Amino acid sequence: MATFSSTPIVIDGKGHLLGRLASIISKQVLSGQKIVVLRYHNFLHKRHIVNPKKSGPFHHRAPSKILYRAIRGMTPHKSARGAAALERLKLFEGVPPPYDRKKRMVVPGSPPGPAVEAWSQILHRQGESLSLHRRLSHEVGWGYKDVVDRLEEKRKIKAQAFHERKIAAVKLRQKAVSDNGASFEKLTQLGY
Repeated sequence: MATFSSTPIVIDGKGHLLGRLASIISKQVLSGQKIVVLRYHNFLHKRHIVNPKKSGPFHHRAPSKILYRAIRGMTPHKSARGAAALERLKLFEGVPPPYDRKKRMVVPGSPPGPAVEAWSQILHRQGESLSLHRRLSHEVGWGYKDVVDRLEEKRKIKAQAFHERKIAAVKLRQKAVSDNGASFEKLTQLGY
């Protein structure tokens, strides 16, 4: 992700590790890139520092909110530059309609090597524990994991049907061009 693009980069956050994905995104957002991301128990039990009876701080359960807070912690969000960087970031659970037909990418680390890769399949070695933030969110009280999974399955079926229609249309167009190529040559010989 070293190149800068004027259009937003759409990242499929499914299968990424939280901290490494957040660090890579925070660097890109601070440099001016627009990014859209489509997809801790001890931390949840911490309460007010002076009076533990008071409620707060409140901890988010949704994966997008957890990722947002991790990215916010890695950016200077109280400065104008950091606030502008966080405005360039959009996070969603699932894949909403404007982004379901756009190309999504997986975030690798900038220098090659397993120490900086954000993708969990690359990092997962035998014996290492791997925790995805969607599963963790479900375990701590986020109640929409099943809904997002069900909608994701529907989106995949629609995307497969769209892809098949697109391939059929391309084949028909290629056939029409090849069939009409001979008649086009005849017309050019006649002066049209």
